[in-house]
Amino acid sequence: MADQAEPTEIPQSLPVTSAFSPYGEPVITGVNTLGLWSLYLKEVRRFLKVQTQTIWGPAVSTLLFLVIFDVALGRAGREVLGVPFASFIAPGLIVMAMMQNAFANTSFSLLAGKIQGTIIDLLMPPLSVGELMAGIVAAGITRAFMVGAAMVVAVILYPNVSLGVEHIWAIAWFGLMGATMLSLFGLLTSIWAEKFDHNAAITTLVVAPLALLSGTFYTIDNLHGIFQTISRANPFFYVISGFRYGFIGESDIGSGTSAVVQAAIGLGVFNLALAVIVYLVLKSGWKIKS
Repeated sequence: MADQAEPTEIPQSLPVTSAFSPYGEPVITGVNTLGLWSLYLKEVRRFLKVQTQTIWGPAVSTLLFLVIFDVALGRAGREVLGVPFASFIAPGLIVMAMMQNAFANTSFSLLAGKIQGTIIDLLMPPLSVGELMAGIVAAGITRAFMVGAAMVVAVILYPNVSLGVEHIWAIAWFGLMGATMLSLFGLLTSIWAEKFDHNAAITTLVVAPLALLSGTFYTIDNLHGIFQTISRANPFFYVISGFRYGFIGESDIGSGTSAVVQAAIGLGVFNLALAVIVYLVLKSGWKIKS
């Protein structure tokens, strides 16, 4: 029809906008603090829901080690490094419980998702590999320090133990390094493991022997030369001896504070290297995305 209006043409000069960002372009830049905090709270609340098992249970069971070894070996006024035997082994038991529970927390995180089929809940949110790793590891460290605090309360109530603080920096640093190391190792185990038996095998065959054979109940000066060398290759030894140094001011790492400081720096470098390895493995998607 002649009187019908012709359709208006869209000027070619006007830009065509889209409600969505181009494919592959990240919407969240920088650190996703809200997502990281949410993941951290999720992991913390997971173990706090069963805190009788995850916090107080380990404290009680580790305290039994103190009672048994003190009764068996600490009688007749026995002293080690200038302090009563019970005061000698107490710091080692505290940090040993911290490390074992840090490992238990992170080694369960991804493994449970793989077994239950809910790992997509961790992989789909807009979290980078570093943020995913940081949230899980931070929760493991949090559990370690909660167990450590519960252990301190339990040990203080034990009549034969005196926990004096000689070097607060050593307590804080070696406790943090031990918890971080086992949190990272637990996350690596969680990536590798495909069933709970794999997790239990690492706990029984690797973590427990390294913890128990690291000078928790003895000084390595009592060992033969070759076994002293083996003990010094065990990173658990430096964590436990350095943590003990913070309480009693003595250590079998070496003579003087300089040896303890060198051990502290060495543990920091070791944890940094371990963190890089875990990051690269997690980023590759090995046994997670395949």
